Amino acid sequence: MQFVPKAIPEIQPEIIPVKESPPPELVTFDVAGMKCAGCAKAVERQLMQHSGVISACVNLAVEVATVECQPGAVDAEVLAKKLTDNGFPSQSRLGGNQREAEAAIIERRRQEIRQQINQLSIALILIILSGLGHIVGTKAPILSNIWFHWGLATLALLLPGRPIIVDGCRSLWRNAPNMNTLVALGAVTAYTASNAALLFPRMGWECFFDEPVMLLGFILLGKTLEQQARRRAASALQALIALQPATARLVDFKLPILDLHSQELPLNSTSGLYNPQYIEIPADRVRVGEWLQVLPGEKIPVDGEICEGKTTVDESMLTGESMPVLKQPGDTVAAGTINKSGAVVMRATRTGQETTVAQMVALVQAAQTRKAPIQNLADTVAGYFVYGVMAISVLTFLFWYFAGTHIWPSVLLGHDMGHGAWGMGHGASGMGHGAWGMGHGALGMGNQLSITDYQSPLLLSLKLAIAVLVIACPCALGLATPTAILVGSGIGAERGLLIRGGDVLERVHQLDTVVFDKTGTLTTGNLILTDYLPIFQNSELDLNSDINVGNRQDACSTISTIDDVSGNRQDACFTIDDVSGNRQDACSTISTIDDVSGNKQDGCSTIGSKLLQIAAAVERGACHPIAAAILLESQKQALPLLPAEDFYTEPGFGVSALVDGRRVFAGNVAWMSEQGVAVPTQLSESLHGKTAVYVASGGVLLGVIGLKDTLRLDAKATVDRLREMGLRVMMLTGDTASAAAATAQQLGLAAADVFAEVRPDGKARAIASLQAQGCKVAVVGDGINDAPALAQADVGIGLQCGTDVAVETAQIVLMRNALMDVVESIDLGRATFNKIRQNLFWAFAYNTLGIPVAAGILLPATGILLSPAAAAAFMAFSSVSVVTNSLLLRRKFRA
Repeated sequence: MQFVPKAIPEIQPEIIPVKESPPPELVTFDVAGMKCAGCAKAVERQLMQHSGVISACVNLAVEVATVECQPGAVDAEVLAKKLTDNGFPSQSRLGGNQREAEAAIIERRRQEIRQQINQLSIALILIILSGLGHIVGTKAPILSNIWFHWGLATLALLLPGRPIIVDGCRSLWRNAPNMNTLVALGAVTAYTASNAALLFPRMGWECFFDEPVMLLGFILLGKTLEQQARRRAASALQALIALQPATARLVDFKLPILDLHSQELPLNSTSGLYNPQYIEIPADRVRVGEWLQVLPGEKIPVDGEICEGKTTVDESMLTGESMPVLKQPGDTVAAGTINKSGAVVMRATRTGQETTVAQMVALVQAAQTRKAPIQNLADTVAGYFVYGVMAISVLTFLFWYFAGTHIWPSVLLGHDMGHGAWGMGHGASGMGHGAWGMGHGALGMGNQLSITDYQSPLLLSLKLAIAVLVIACPCALGLATPTAILVGSGIGAERGLLIRGGDVLERVHQLDTVVFDKTGTLTTGNLILTDYLPIFQNSELDLNSDINVGNRQDACSTISTIDDVSGNRQDACFTIDDVSGNRQDACSTISTIDDVSGNKQDGCSTIGSKLLQIAAAVERGACHPIAAAILLESQKQALPLLPAEDFYTEPGFGVSALVDGRRVFAGNVAWMSEQGVAVPTQLSESLHGKTAVYVASGGVLLGVIGLKDTLRLDAKATVDRLREMGLRVMMLTGDTASAAAATAQQLGLAAADVFAEVRPDGKARAIASLQAQGCKVAVVGDGINDAPALAQADVGIGLQCGTDVAVETAQIVLMRNALMDVVESIDLGRATFNKIRQNLFWAFAYNTLGIPVAAGILLPATGILLSPAAAAAFMAFSSVSVVTNSLLLRRKFRA
């Protein structure tokens, strides 16, 4: 199988000149008072009306609004006050103590839940009392008295129903009606009609005081269950926030002797302010460079580096890896992780909002406010939903009052309500009072009592209109997407998979191709120097003396070879046949190095070592795994670094520097070609399957160094698993075709699935060429040179162990250094997006089917009639079912 470098077609997008402008400012608000998708849309609309606001995104599930605005054009406090004045109490997250603000928000939500539980308890008591009147009947006259039920309905509206009615009326007054508006209209209309029937019995109307009691009870039950489910959905984020330690133990690094286990002041200390062993300060006040003491069982307060002591650290809360990790001086530790075994002293390197856990929290919070494009239809519908439902309710009343009861007069006669779950009767009707002795069961559901009495067209029309108001559920539309994202991002955070938003989830679902960077992603990135071959042709650099010598003619005089781990000799020598037919070695001298011990063996190693020494001097100015490997081998051989200056790096090609006043180049074949240096084909083939670094000066090739990378242990399993998921797996690398071929062969990749010898800017073009073919591409990378490809891809997946640039560019960040997390992140993304689709389907299907049924579309043919209380039960079930379905996502990803 032969691999050749792919020619990446030049893609020339239209270039639109843009005026340089500062990046937009992001402001986040905690917004209370949102009851449904209509409220979220109203908040979004109010934010967008403010001058200087570019865009606004509101998340109903977590009650957060994110505003993108022009720098300095928006006063966050003014914007928060505007929302508060319009009925949505808001608070900006800018400035102040973020920990205290988070605690205040959590406490507010707890109080809201307690208040809802209290209101629900009162409503349930009223429902029980109302039901007892139907159960005991004449055995307890007071419980069946119509005035008693009037009192229950009145209490229901004044006590548990009061906040709903007040909020609904205020929202209607502000021209932003919400779910509470619909419930309030339904409850008050039922109560008013029942009062009219009670006070004016000659009208022949039916009293149904049980309806507002049960209606409000079901609504409150649904709200409470929904709130609890939303709290569970947000538990992962709250746990992440709780990881951030509150305090840190500051120590004086100048103390000559520091007892790591001591929590007391030294004996010669007279005050805690003078020469203390430690001072306890808030963790967010720690500054970079300060020394901190961490005892066993305590959380690491900030990101830092171990300076003294040895311990094991539990990093499971950040990476999902359960096994504690050994930490010694020089190792890094992250805030929020737990010191398990030993006392240590650490030096702070990142504090406050710069720590890993703080960035994770910020990333997850941002992800939960980013919407999936599939939600756009739901948002559009939500903006007009309540108005539409109110209009349908009015039309329902008008139709049945003026036309329906005349077209189908039989609907005015009593119907057998024994239709199972659909037989939802009339509630408390004429219990010992009035002309209509129609007492049904406590909930009026599924009774087998036949009703043959005539009812008023006005009353029937009114009941149907109320049922339409109550059954409509804008909450389901508003919660369909954010609750699924909330649960999905929480699961990801627990497992070290950070997905940046709903839009990313939608693109993950569409993926059909995954492209891996090779070095540092599929491989460990820890290259091992295996060969170096000095070649001196008319060079002004003599590698056998100090550095300035005359010419030396030697086409292939010396090969330095390194034993691999098993001790087998890696020989890149060429051989020829002598006159007698015996094979002779064309290389006169071989130097051998033991790769494990690093000890040089016998042979003419001076020349080879000098090549390595010069290459190390040039590579010292580069930041690349190749440079690190060459410098490491130079250090192992105790070779002094030659003086070098004027370093230059050409990404994807190589490096150059002035060594002893002469320009030396180190890089690939293309880099040599640009410098006018010819590389023999036979020489390139001798390092087949390895990364070759050629060294040249003054237009003359000095030699070549061979390096080899090793596959990650989970690379093959990851590739196989992605293929099982129906994804095409490809590899993209700037390395040589032969090195790419060796890696691809181990992974089982075909030649068509490998891009080799691709420069960093060419990587973005390679991804664009795949996208031009209709592919939906994910790119997995870890380095600076991967950033263009990550940005170009439909989904960029960055390894946290890589560079900050790659992590910032990626849409999915893997906190663990494990390739199998690529599989898990795609699996989680797909599962979460499927939940979004299920939720939206249910929300639309429920309202599309429920509203016509409540409007009486089945009444003429089947006699099915939904009472307002039954409609309320369905509405409560709808919003709860959406949140519960999102929570079921956890069953698929149980640890």
